Amino acid sequence: MIRAIVSDFGGVLTTPLIEGFLAYQEQSGVTPEDLGRAMARAQEQHGEHPLFQLERGEISEEEFGRRLDDALPDGFELRHLREVYFERLHPNEPMIAYMRELRGRGLRMALCTNNVREWEPLWREKLPELEEIFEVVVDSGFVGSRKPERRIYELTLERLGGGLGFEDCLLIDDVGVNCDGAVALGMEAVRFEDTEQAIAAIEAALGQ
Repeated sequence: MIRAIVSDFGGVLTTPLIEGFLAYQEQSGVTPEDLGRAMARAQEQHGEHPLFQLERGEISEEEFGRRLDDALPDGFELRHLREVYFERLHPNEPMIAYMRELRGRGLRMALCTNNVREWEPLWREKLPELEEIFEVVVDSGFVGSRKPERRIYELTLERLGGGLGFEDCLLIDDVGVNCDGAVALGMEAVRFEDTEQAIAAIEAALGQ
């Protein structure tokens, strides 16, 4: 029986993340594909994907920006991306209300996000109800691990306490590999596509 919900933040409790990147493309001319190629070149130069290092807190936002700037022909302004990204990021109010309902139904509630250490104040502003709904918040930028790595899921369960095992937990995430990583550990997972679909899938999992 599912006893705990582990929810992602961006793309689940917010509008889709791609909207921010597309807005940045419109303003800068730098496409998501350009950013992907730049990160691949940075990985070749430094040995690991820079986004993974950024989300684990292993490199700073400044260093990440410098690595991409070196790899893009016309340069890269991380500050500009951050401003556009958060301007276009809005709360998914129906999903947030549903998370509150689940807490009221007695489920243990955790938020587990791959995020950037320096962006914590910005993303928390988007969810002022955070601590009312979630008992535990695990931010990859502060714990040195990111989804789908085993350690971040373990840490989430440890912080929830109560003797929870992976089999007691349901992950909600908009990224397939994060769901796959959770399922490999024995968790249930719902890949978020839209709010109506996700709520139906969660209810089905809770009713099993």
